Amino acid sequence: MTPQEKTQLEERIVDVLKTVYDPEIPVNIFDLGMIYKIDVQDDGSVEMDMTFTSPACPAADFILEDVRTKVESVEGIKAANVNLVFEPEWDKSMMTEEARIELGMD
Repeated sequence: MTPQEKTQLEERIVDVLKTVYDPEIPVNIFDLGMIYKIDVQDDGSVEMDMTFTSPACPAADFILEDVRTKVESVEGIKAANVNLVFEPEWDKSMMTEEARIELGMD
């Protein structure tokens, strides 16, 4: 897989991640800054690191499954491994400007 093909897949992955929401927050998980790493492998698999705004997120299982399912639906992706991490700890500075505006934080 060429670097350009990996970049195109990463862009499509970001597009689908922007359709995943925490049911309690009206902003997608990508703009919230919950995705720490997207690493597309040559074999079409993806290694991802993500976090939650709170370690006690009641929708954690639902969100993780939604992420995995949607990433695996991207053409060219064979499998997605989504690692839940809490380092670094999530904070409001990780959100995009659009997310902060949407949530009234700017």
